[in-house]
Amino acid sequence: MAIALSLPIASGALAPYTLRGTTPVKPPIGVKFDRIAYSAAHVVADPLAAIDPWLQCAVDWDATIAYRRHLWSLGLGVAEAMDTAQRGMGLDWPTSLELIRRSLDAAQDVPGALVASGCGTDHLNLDDVRSVDDVIRGYEEQMAAIEALGGKLIVMASRALARVAKNPGDYERVYERVLTQARQPVVLHWLGDMFDPALAGYWGTKDLDAAMDTALDIIAAHPEKVDGIKISLLDKDKEIAMRRRLPAGVRMYTGDDFNYAELIAGDGFGDVPTHGHSDALLGIFDAIAPAASAALGELAQGNVERFHALLGPTVALSRHIFAAPTRFYKTGVVFMAWLNGHQEHFTMVGGQQSTRSLPHFAELFRLADAAHLLEQPELAVRRMKTLLALHGVEG
Repeated sequence: MAIALSLPIASGALAPYTLRGTTPVKPPIGVKFDRIAYSAAHVVADPLAAIDPWLQCAVDWDATIAYRRHLWSLGLGVAEAMDTAQRGMGLDWPTSLELIRRSLDAAQDVPGALVASGCGTDHLNLDDVRSVDDVIRGYEEQMAAIEALGGKLIVMASRALARVAKNPGDYERVYERVLTQARQPVVLHWLGDMFDPALAGYWGTKDLDAAMDTALDIIAAHPEKVDGIKISLLDKDKEIAMRRRLPAGVRMYTGDDFNYAELIAGDGFGDVPTHGHSDALLGIFDAIAPAASAALGELAQGNVERFHALLGPTVALSRHIFAAPTRFYKTGVVFMAWLNGHQEHFTMVGGQQSTRSLPHFAELFRLADAAHLLEQPELAVRRMKTLLALHGVEG
């Protein structure tokens, strides 16, 4: 029997919607990839904590770590304590470090589990940061804490550095200090200002080509200390251009949540294999994990058409989740986890569940169904109707 409900549309009216109800394709147990694929993972808030949600954060650790185990079971790595986990938008540094500690501990029980952890300067009070040296000390503090746990670093873009740097040379100085001290190769992180307006002009200029030159110069000076660079500019041509200029052995981790399917598949062009495709470090993989895993497994078998058949339908959903203001995409990621039964509530750190409108959630629901991403369709409908009722709508 078909499942139907009424959903709001852009005009504000209600329209009937009948589910397709096709559940995700499940990858085989032990699926293997020929790309490295990290999912930046969300955190599950503790809705019962007696805190001020806008000012303090409380995490449901059991549910949060359970979701990481879910990602590992699908063959995906976890990019921990990144912006998908609301780093800088509700998740503070002490809680981030505890999250990293717990994830690394849990990963020891999962053979082959990949974890890379966000290292930044977000513990600094921006009003107190006066110099590049202050930024260096900030990075060093977080580096030491993560490396003491045995963690691999993702060197996150720094709001503090964007604020005090006067020219590209300041960026070169900071990253030179960070890279020379890193115990193992790191992943660099270039987040566009659509994700975080405070990062406008990163690498010392608003000219993206000039910024790219600076980042490539930094990598070229220390290729043995750079595993790869994740860029999130939502510009596939910029990513491809940079990918083709990376030193041999340095990977491009796509952070392009608009064009990831074609970037991961690649074009085969370049002097070394990693010039011809992107690996992945994506927030959207949290929301589309089963499809991402199944598609990557097909790609590894040379089944390119099947890869696109599985991953292609997810792109429209991702573009909706990451629609402007892009920094609010975390709300859609957590909403998907709730719809699919991976957490029992739709409450977020920092009260961020309020950042998107009911019509936005309704369209997200329709797109998730169209992409075959509702793991338990009847549960998803019940939860969508709960959200509708909270907004005074009988679904």
